[in-house]
Amino acid sequence: MHPTNGRLKGTNTYSELELVALLRSKSQTGFRYLYDHYADALFGQVRSIIPDANVAGDVLQEVFLKIWRNIDQYDPAKGKLFTWMMQITRSISIDMLRSRDWRNSQRNNSLTDDHIQVAGTVQYGYSDAGLRRTVQALKTEYRELVELSYFQGYTQEEISRMLNLPLGTVKTRLRTALVQLRQKIGN
Repeated sequence: MHPTNGRLKGTNTYSELELVALLRSKSQTGFRYLYDHYADALFGQVRSIIPDANVAGDVLQEVFLKIWRNIDQYDPAKGKLFTWMMQITRSISIDMLRSRDWRNSQRNNSLTDDHIQVAGTVQYGYSDAGLRRTVQALKTEYRELVELSYFQGYTQEEISRMLNLPLGTVKTRLRTALVQLRQKIGN
């Protein structure tokens, strides 16, 4: 379900500093304004990572709770409020993807594409179930990187920051994972 279905955006407008001040004072008006004006964008970010709309809705709730609880940690000198909220959104979404519950729920689901784009250039046709089994057969350290890079679209630099791994390690593991996938697929 879309996060703002049935909601009307208020006529009040607040500057970023005013909004942050309202949130820090735990104003319900500020929180409603935040939700009404940012839920769509944050939900879009969640859905780019979490394909299941119901799970994405739950993640969005967690995002807003974390923003509400941690607004005092926001530092305007380090960047825009929206950027800070998007970082929280990505982090919580990725944490959900990495969770054992999520992996178990997705284990038997098929991929939405009938092929995988390997190394950004060559497409290998493969059945959904076969591709899922092949990727699942990789070691966890490789499977996680393949999922983030090729299924979720993150860059190697982003993955390095998210997983707190050196960029060289991410590149080496992805290269090894692709070699293993090619061998398993038979190309």
